[in-house]
Amino acid sequence: MVTASLSVRTGVPMGPRTTMGVGGPARHLVEASSEAEVIAALDWAATRRLDLYVLGGGSNVVVADAGVDGLVLQVALRGVETRFAGDAVELTAAAGEPWDDVVRLAVERGWAGLECLSGIPGLVGATPIQNVGAYGQEVSETIARVRAVDRRTGRAVELGPAECGFGYRDSVFKRDEAGRHVVTAVTYWLRAGGAPTVRYADVERHLAERGVARPALGDVRESVLAIRRGKSMVLDPGDENRRSCGSFFLNPVVDAGAAARAAAAAAAAGSPDMPRWPQAGGRVKLSAAWLIERAGFRRGERDGAVGLSTRHALAIVCRDGATAADVARLAARIRDAVRARFGIDLEPEPARWGGLTI
Repeated sequence: MVTASLSVRTGVPMGPRTTMGVGGPARHLVEASSEAEVIAALDWAATRRLDLYVLGGGSNVVVADAGVDGLVLQVALRGVETRFAGDAVELTAAAGEPWDDVVRLAVERGWAGLECLSGIPGLVGATPIQNVGAYGQEVSETIARVRAVDRRTGRAVELGPAECGFGYRDSVFKRDEAGRHVVTAVTYWLRAGGAPTVRYADVERHLAERGVARPALGDVRESVLAIRRGKSMVLDPGDENRRSCGSFFLNPVVDAGAAARAAAAAAAAGSPDMPRWPQAGGRVKLSAAWLIERAGFRRGERDGAVGLSTRHALAIVCRDGATAADVARLAARIRDAVRARFGIDLEPEPARWGGLTI
């Protein structure tokens, strides 16, 4: 089917387009390689009153077994541009660029700001939506502006950091105005010749084990990739844990009272060492992986064709024959067990499409 310059496909399987590898077909799908095609696809869906689903690398979404009854817009815009202003580098990447390619480019050229975000699967367009973060860095620390198509007006807009409303793994794009904007490019401010960020214990420890006392950007990237690889948190075709969304649950951020009650429950069960990190406003961040393991789940545990990663309790992994319903069932078991043991509600991180509930 072709409308103007827009190619619309029907009945496209979604499993092969996600890292989980499960889920039914999209009723319609468009691969947009330009901003004009994004706008045309939005208009095509609006005139037919179709639900819209925006797909990047598929690393943070679980599609229901029945598929999605609407238009899946796969963002495939490519291109990277740079501009220098003194010691600062303005790097603009199209939303369809593989994220780790951009990080590698920055590190190789000596531009600091993204090195701890190495190895994260997915595309550039997802980074502001999720406020991607890892090992002591968040992408919001470097974002200068986000270019997107506003679905209300059908026009391209540019949003500054304040307008993006960044929070922990959160932004205005997925919270207050979820679905309003389709990201087409992101601009990052990086530091030419800047020092790497080393403020996470695992990274410090790995660098020390390698005997690196004064790490360069490449040293930090190498350590981060090694740590992630050890947790099956990079896409590796030979890894038995590869079919996952990475961390399936967010680390919960709760008030001090809830943290104290969870710690008391853990101590009563023989685990007095519950990790916690103070946050702004008197809140406390907890480790979802620690809670999951203390709620009785083991790494590598299987539940039919799904299970937990053999290397990380936060990752739900699909095996041959797995379905989205299997994923949702295991996730619900984990959530309910953590709630019963600690009184803490875990929030799933990946998007769930097609009415999939947990």
